[in-house]
Amino acid sequence: MSNEATRDAPRTEDSRFGYAALVGRPNVGKSTLMNRILGQKLSIVTAKPQTTRQQVAGIKTTEKGQVVYIDTPGIHLAAKKALNRYMNRIAQAAFQDVDLVLFLIEAGRWTRQDENVARSLKKVDVPVFLVVNKIDLLPDKRELLTFLDREVRIGRFSEVLLIAAKNGDGVDDLENRVMEELPFSRPFYDEDQFTNRSERFLAAELVREQLMLRLHKEIPYALTVEIESFKREDGLVRIGAVVWVERKSQKQIVIGKGGDVLKQVGTRARHALQDLLEEKVFLRLWVKVSRDWTDNERALKQFGYDDG
Repeated sequence: MSNEATRDAPRTEDSRFGYAALVGRPNVGKSTLMNRILGQKLSIVTAKPQTTRQQVAGIKTTEKGQVVYIDTPGIHLAAKKALNRYMNRIAQAAFQDVDLVLFLIEAGRWTRQDENVARSLKKVDVPVFLVVNKIDLLPDKRELLTFLDREVRIGRFSEVLLIAAKNGDGVDDLENRVMEELPFSRPFYDEDQFTNRSERFLAAELVREQLMLRLHKEIPYALTVEIESFKREDGLVRIGAVVWVERKSQKQIVIGKGGDVLKQVGTRARHALQDLLEEKVFLRLWVKVSRDWTDNERALKQFGYDDG
């Protein structure tokens, strides 16, 4: 995975470059859309809301130009803990310094959280496209047409697009419209680079994804993953990761009886890492307790949740 930006690529008259932020409330399909556009797994995806906690940049390069899509945490109203407030801050920070905002909602649903995001976007001075996702799951399209007609008449958004990110319907049209909206410029990144995030970050996310898929209730929201070691030797990528939780009781649940839960998570995460890195991986996991870390600003910074 390349990490060097291409600063001296020749500019062509028909080449475009820019940034597009994917924003919306939790669980509307932002990460699924990101992965669909890139044609590979970058953002982790689960059915649980607030799976995405950080901004993740996905870089798509085509003959027409280069787009950097910024996947963001879901903006939510109930931000009681420091981690939730952090997630809201970095999601709203994505409104700045982009060329275009893609505001995702779920077809057939408009919630108080959607309205909260829409109001936040009034301050944005770049085009905002309303992207209605999951249209394939809506049995009666008449209600959707009524909603779209109202939004077009109100004129809050520059454009309205209909997609089904999971199966790809409408995604090619969305990509074309995004590209047309961007300024003419040379690409900034190498054409084979698909993210600006490090391998350590991606490794931590893939482990956390498997934990969120395996665990239930409050546990997925009380854990984070820190990569302690990441090195290549003897034809192997050796990764050591710590799973941090808030309570001793949570530690026992994550480990499981006889270590069965942690072993299962480790096996699935190792396979996902091997698919990503295209190398053999040895993954070792530990579980430790950092009491109430989700509401501790110092702990958040230690674990990489840092606005800077």
